[in-house]
Amino acid sequence: MAQVLEFKLPDLGEGLTEAEIVRWLVAVGDVVAIDQPVVEVETAKAMVEVPCPYGGVVTARYGEEGTELPVGAPLLTVAVGASESAPAATGSGTGPQTAAAGDGSGPAETSGNVLVGYGTGAPAARRRRVRPAASPVASVSPAVVVEPTPAPPPPAPAPAAVPERSGPVPVISPLVRRLARQNGLDLRALAGSGRDGLILRCDVELAIERIGQAARTPAPAPASAVNGAPGAPAAAAAGAVTERVPLRGVRGAVADKLSRSRREIPEATCWVDADATELMAARAAANAAGGPKISLIALLARICTAALARFPELNSTVDMEAREIVRLRDVHLGFAAQTDRGLVVPVVRDAQSRSAESLSAEFARLTEAGRSGTLTPGDLTGGTFTLNNYGVFGVDGSTPIINHPEAAMLGVGRIVAKPWVHRGELAVRQVVQLSLTFDHRVCDGGTAGGFLRYVADCVEQPAVLLRTL
Repeated sequence: MAQVLEFKLPDLGEGLTEAEIVRWLVAVGDVVAIDQPVVEVETAKAMVEVPCPYGGVVTARYGEEGTELPVGAPLLTVAVGASESAPAATGSGTGPQTAAAGDGSGPAETSGNVLVGYGTGAPAARRRRVRPAASPVASVSPAVVVEPTPAPPPPAPAPAAVPERSGPVPVISPLVRRLARQNGLDLRALAGSGRDGLILRCDVELAIERIGQAARTPAPAPASAVNGAPGAPAAAAAGAVTERVPLRGVRGAVADKLSRSRREIPEATCWVDADATELMAARAAANAAGGPKISLIALLARICTAALARFPELNSTVDMEAREIVRLRDVHLGFAAQTDRGLVVPVVRDAQSRSAESLSAEFARLTEAGRSGTLTPGDLTGGTFTLNNYGVFGVDGSTPIINHPEAAMLGVGRIVAKPWVHRGELAVRQVVQLSLTFDHRVCDGGTAGGFLRYVADCVEQPAVLLRTL
């Protein structure tokens, strides 16, 4: 007799609490093997193919493409031990018709090897407290976190009257709770748009937006005052809305991180122009000698790590709860990369111990993974300093936002021919603008200026640095 097992969205690691279904890789009735990818999901970090730890016949799928599910919600059910011709439940989201796992029919074979923070052949990884659904395992509704309701903040004006709940608030994401708390929003006054009234991030953001609009909007003028015509639509005064784009996935993660950086980090920026002619010539000479090619960003990364060794204050983070500056030993160098899915910041691990050739190879690997959408959450987290080459967009300068919780970011503009005084004479040289945005809590302008000046000196005179590559 077939044993029907439910496979839930696993813990994807790095504190991720939800994922959006991008593409189903199997259909109801398909036969899947152990560890076969069954669905492609998008998290706030990356696109991930989720493998199923069970082998058998797919009997149900939960969630259409574009649906956002919390960690622990059902993804699909598999009839383990069924023949390939075994009848499957019809329709997406239909529960299994046979016994669920744990019905005494014996354990099913699993791989024990799925995703970060999730194992199938070992005790489950630590995950958030969930209350199982009251219905059997075939239920299509995900579990809902139930926690004691916090004391409400001072009342805020609400755009519409929603009956206040007397019981626990159905919200599963700690990010949603924090966003509401930071904006003084009472979650008990919200009606969630998720399954079973689950409150999602978009519900909180929409409520915050409406409260802000209510505070800014003056009393409505008579209809005849708009465009001078009786009965003219009030929306004409403000312009028509053409589209509303949800802030979720990578775009939502970028918005959250940049907003937090602006709120929490007192940043300052300094910049300097540098003559990059000698650096470009040194790179051309190194590549002409044969062997693996060295990229320009790899040389700039090597300069960054040398500068951070001299100014370690900038390879740090700030712990405001402990009121400490945490200086970090290793340099995990992030670099900003624009992809079809938006801005991502892959991280080169232990950049301080890599040669220029090793850095070039790792930059190339991560860039290709970013373009193909195969970056893992581990590739996008853990950075300690960021290198931002915005010169690829054809611009000279920028004041970038620090990649929270890092303490600094080096920006590099385009390298372009400009008139420059060289050895006392006016000449045409390859000039680049370098900018450093830094957290003023970790250092003062003297340290930041010293770092930037050292970087500029290495760009202008790379011979000494190149001997260590």
